[in-house]
Amino acid sequence: MTSFVSHTTIDCRDAYALSEWWKPVLGYVDIDGDPNEPGHEECMIRDPDSGHQLLFIEVPVAEGAELPGKRIHLDVVPRTGTRDEEVDRLLAHGATQVADHRGNHGPGTGWVTLADPEGNQLCVLRSEAERTTP
Repeated sequence: MTSFVSHTTIDCRDAYALSEWWKPVLGYVDIDGDPNEPGHEECMIRDPDSGHQLLFIEVPVAEGAELPGKRIHLDVVPRTGTRDEEVDRLLAHGATQVADHRGNHGPGTGWVTLADPEGNQLCVLRSEAERTTP
């Protein structure tokens, strides 16, 4: 069992403004059928050629405070098996659990945030099969 990088996530203050700034820099576009709009807390853009995606996500920051030092993390998707099986595999491989967001948006949804041995975070998402099974 292995995983692949679903997309690269960038923590920020204003997801819409930052995604709009990066689109012409990289030649990326909005996701088909899901345009980014002002006020969106999560804005995804993609490379129309390779399909690579960047997700800009707003993180809460106290007034006058700086964004945390770790602003980019990988979101991974299991190539086979389930999200939960992949979480178990990575924990056994030496990852530590940072947060559990399973079920936040209803049964069968969500992700788990882990950290590698040096504290770099990654999120384990549901597999393609889990996302397409009703």
